[in-house]
Amino acid sequence: MKLSIKAENILAQIHAKTKLGDLRKIAKDIKKDQELAMELWSTGSFLPRQLAILIIDNKLLSQDLINKLDKDMQSHPFDERNQLIDWLMANQLTKDKKTIVLIQSWENSSSSLQRRTYWYYQARLRWMGHTHSENTPDLLSAIETSITLEEPEVQWAMNFTAGWIGVYEKQYRNRCVALGEKTGLYKGEMVSKGCTPNYLPEFIAMESNKRNI
Repeated sequence: MKLSIKAENILAQIHAKTKLGDLRKIAKDIKKDQELAMELWSTGSFLPRQLAILIIDNKLLSQDLINKLDKDMQSHPFDERNQLIDWLMANQLTKDKKTIVLIQSWENSSSSLQRRTYWYYQARLRWMGHTHSENTPDLLSAIETSITLEEPEVQWAMNFTAGWIGVYEKQYRNRCVALGEKTGLYKGEMVSKGCTPNYLPEFIAMESNKRNI
């Protein structure tokens, strides 16, 4: 599609050294602009798409539009498409009750990115302090049954959820540690200095100690 002058001017500000903080500054000036967001998204490029997500009007995020964005994300490399869907969740999908309801319907979605979002959201609820969740037993049962069968992008989010359950819901801690020992997922994985390993026994021990819980 032919881009507007406004979109061209925005794109001229984005280059290989542009950081997320820079995109947030640009987005702060733009605020919400659905038409511009879709123009930037149409470029197919990673950074313009990240900016597009920031200026999307979340009131207009229907399941159909999310499906389209999801399909477009598939053209990106693995890490980029995961970053795009996580960015969409953090900056838009969790900001409106309507889209939260959509997230909660994605446990068995045919889209692996939407399943990832479902599980990542469950983890987010816990690290944000919503620790006494009635669905925890069901979540753990689903994780124990399916985690080794899932796509890598979903597997990580399920593991992350189990990690935060183990940290904040002490009655399930041993069960979550045992899950990590049984699956062996992420055991021995190298992480950057200061980062918490994804291997559940280590993750739960480190994050629990940080919080003295």
